[in-house]
Amino acid sequence: MTLSLIKFSSEDCGICHKMSFYDQKVATELGLDFIDVKMQDTATYRKYRKVLLSLYPDKSQMGWPTYILCTQPEAEFKIVGEVKGGHPKGEFRDRLQTLLNTAS
Repeated sequence: MTLSLIKFSSEDCGICHKMSFYDQKVATELGLDFIDVKMQDTATYRKYRKVLLSLYPDKSQMGWPTYILCTQPEAEFKIVGEVKGGHPKGEFRDRLQTLLNTAS
């Protein structure tokens, strides 16, 4: 079962931009599919909106960025976990690895 990591971010978010230097690389190293969803990209956002809204119906509690780890994001998805906000590369990797450990 391949897991996908969906990054919900904004073009105006400095932390989101900073994390973009390593988040996709870390996800790939951990064997995850990486999907980058900028809120301003309405076509891509519409495609994955149901995943985000299942955790944050009104988006008020989400962080910038919010990473959601799930199965089959384009079908009957199941959420495995999430990482919210900005983290240094090592901590980001550790948080994802912890989610993967609980998933298996």
